[in-house]
Amino acid sequence: MAAKWRELADKLAERIKAGEYASGQQLPHIRDLVEAGEGSKSTVHAAYKALEAEGLVTSSRGHGTVVRQQAPLKRLGIARYDKAKWRDGNEVAFIADRVASGRAYKRGEQTQSVSRVTATPLVAAAHGLPEGSDVYARARLVKEGDQPTHTLTSYYRPEHVEGTRIADPTPGPAGRGGGFRVLYDEGYEIDHMREELFARVASPEEAALLQLSSGEWVVELHRTTYTADGTVVEFAVGVHAASRFSWAYDFKVPDSAREAAQ
Repeated sequence: MAAKWRELADKLAERIKAGEYASGQQLPHIRDLVEAGEGSKSTVHAAYKALEAEGLVTSSRGHGTVVRQQAPLKRLGIARYDKAKWRDGNEVAFIADRVASGRAYKRGEQTQSVSRVTATPLVAAAHGLPEGSDVYARARLVKEGDQPTHTLTSYYRPEHVEGTRIADPTPGPAGRGGGFRVLYDEGYEIDHMREELFARVASPEEAALLQLSSGEWVVELHRTTYTADGTVVEFAVGVHAASRFSWAYDFKVPDSAREAAQ
């Protein structure tokens, strides 16, 4: 016979899956379920922890226990950087993800702070700069509605972006086409990039910022962007709530043996 907390967790899970509790909706306070006769405080707490472990809800201080978005955002791979999106149009990368996911967006859902900082060893190495060099840091927090999805901080050499929209902290992308369009207009057309992904548990600060439960995982992204001659024009570090994204990469399969023979 299932434990009382398991029975309650299963009942709540069915209501979530049936849509009785919608994505983003807060579940009843523990005391309310206790008063409704659903079990003791420890029983309800255990049921909520089970739902959290199963990925159905998130819990955080100040936000309570909230039903998780069941369809994660599609985080495009190569296609999100298509030049036609930002050079010829106005579809910056995070908006390209929303469009591909069939989800609404507002440009103001990306906010940022911009500052001139001393490069960390990681940033200095990515740009090929001496440690202690100055760089511009453009730190963004991206939300879907009221829920944060990820952070992204891009680091630039001052000589590439001084006086441009990239150095402007106004909320939203850096004007039409975003940062890549700014670089393009300054004569630094992006040509290729390298992305590295690392999965890890969120730090307490990241969990608070992204409204994650304690112990929840994030995907850390390192993106290095180059011009055709190999100049690094952006190095970015992103922290993505792992449960809020699915990652998709569509690319041509290489055949290095055939290429070497030609």
